[in-house]
Amino acid sequence: MACPIYVVDAFASAPFKGNPAAVCFLNEPVDSEWMQNVAAEMKHAETAFLWPTEGGWSLRWFTPTVEVALCGHATLASAHALWSTGRLALDADAVFHTVYSGELTCRRQGDAITMDFPAKPVEQASAPDGLEEALGVPFEWVGLNGMDYLVKVGSESLVRTSTPNHAMLSQLPVRGVIITAEGKDYDFVSRFYAPGSGVPEDSVTGSAHCALGPFWAERLGKTVFRAYQASPRGGEIGVEVHDDRVRLSGTALTVLSGELLV
Repeated sequence: MACPIYVVDAFASAPFKGNPAAVCFLNEPVDSEWMQNVAAEMKHAETAFLWPTEGGWSLRWFTPTVEVALCGHATLASAHALWSTGRLALDADAVFHTVYSGELTCRRQGDAITMDFPAKPVEQASAPDGLEEALGVPFEWVGLNGMDYLVKVGSESLVRTSTPNHAMLSQLPVRGVIITAEGKDYDFVSRFYAPGSGVPEDSVTGSAHCALGPFWAERLGKTVFRAYQASPRGGEIGVEVHDDRVRLSGTALTVLSGELLV
């Protein structure tokens, strides 16, 4: 049996921008080891696996090395793939049932897709030994939400020019490290490093903005933001904080379609 598979650039305004994700459609659940092997074969930061279930679609996400609890850009890519292939009506919401993050809903708003995600606020924490050396930039504040460290630095230029030591970062007992600063053309900018999860730098990270939204809401005194993830590919994210939820919005486009031969 062959499985349809697509590569979608998420949070992208043009091909080869934003963050690519593979989206694989299944008829039913399959073995986790098989999904992990496919993700390793695809070599994208995330591969999403979907199959129909009551009230929507089951969804799981894998990096080339591990399964993750939440992934924004691969969810955006999955919703885009559902609508663009006619598996879901254009005026219907995409409802995903996930193992670790509950129910997630995506909605079309013109050319953009808006995702309703759980907020993942950080609490101030002591910096682990070696973090500043690993990032290669001085920082002003460190927080932790159980999933990632969030590090605030003094300027946008420090975010954009950071060149971390990925081997050192991979030793931290977290999914990854978010580095952020207030922006000039955007409300805030960020980058995300997750070498311990098999992704040295993630191009545009929706789930990181579930922490960044509440963090900057508290400091900037507002709840609606234009954010930019300043990776080499780069991507713009709309962020709205609503109590314990964060709405993330962006655009996506398919760059490849084919069949995975099983």
